[in-house]
Amino acid sequence: MTNPQPPPPDRLLALKGTTVLLPDLLAVFGVRRRDYQTVPVIAAALKDAGLATVPSFTLCGLKAALLVVAEETVETPAAADRTDEEDLLPGTLPQHSFKIGDIPSARDGLASVPSSASLTQATHIMRTKGYSQLPVIDGMSDLFGVVTWSSVAARYETGMTPTLANALVKDSLPVAEVHQELFTHLPAVTEHGYLLVRSNSGRFTGIVTAADITARFEDTALPFFLVGEIEFRLRKCLGSRLDPDVIRQVQNGRRPETQSGDIADLMFGQYVTLLKEDPDSPALRARADANWQALGWVGVDRTQFVHDLDRIRMIRNKIAHFDNEPLGPRLLSDLREFLGLLKQIG
Repeated sequence: MTNPQPPPPDRLLALKGTTVLLPDLLAVFGVRRRDYQTVPVIAAALKDAGLATVPSFTLCGLKAALLVVAEETVETPAAADRTDEEDLLPGTLPQHSFKIGDIPSARDGLASVPSSASLTQATHIMRTKGYSQLPVIDGMSDLFGVVTWSSVAARYETGMTPTLANALVKDSLPVAEVHQELFTHLPAVTEHGYLLVRSNSGRFTGIVTAADITARFEDTALPFFLVGEIEFRLRKCLGSRLDPDVIRQVQNGRRPETQSGDIADLMFGQYVTLLKEDPDSPALRARADANWQALGWVGVDRTQFVHDLDRIRMIRNKIAHFDNEPLGPRLLSDLREFLGLLKQIG
């Protein structure tokens, strides 16, 4: 992941009065997309330069044309009428199916032996590496078969002396290409325990086992489950203590029929609005102060809680990208710690 690099102020000021595409604005900061790291840096740099974009670069479409203007010329909606930002920016949901190549082990190379090797050489590698199977490949693409502990044991059961040649499994081998969809090949992984992967050129590039898929889906799914439980507990805590009229005040839409007063209809950004200290809006601040008092949480620092809640919102945005790069231990720790706090106060 590339960290955003704010450009010199004069470069930003040169954009004033011009129209730029969103990708071009992001490129000025050396990044290609909006996420929990890039948006705050870009927003702060624009504010420091006294600039803003119309429409806001945080909420526009991925190819939107943005007019760069002086910040003071942008009308700020009244606090009571303002619309909370979308929790998920446009384009943050998965834009393509999950490919076999999205599993790291599919591209990391694979151990194999040539057809001229002995069975002892193959089983030595299997024992040393802890493998349940080992492909037999000449060159990089000529697959002869796969030797497994089960296939070796089967030779002994028939009274034969096992060799590499007679211990090979050759029929119905699970083979796929990196560009193919993973989900269509899950039955083969379930049946065989592995999937041999090759590139479009036919060269074998890796092997995907059931353990690899489990690890990848743990990396992907665990943050979703953590965020899901966080949201469940937030709704439980807030919904049981805040009046529906209070909830309606932060809901999107100005028509009464769009304001349900149901805590389950709020987004993360609206949870923050319910509780944060807002010096720019005395009316909203007074309501938020009353909301915080209504919660009655002893020993919980409001400023830190709201800061952490907003951070959870940004992490939630990030995980919706389904990045190949796992969320990382630090952000997972942030989710677990915040969830732990909610369990104590809920």
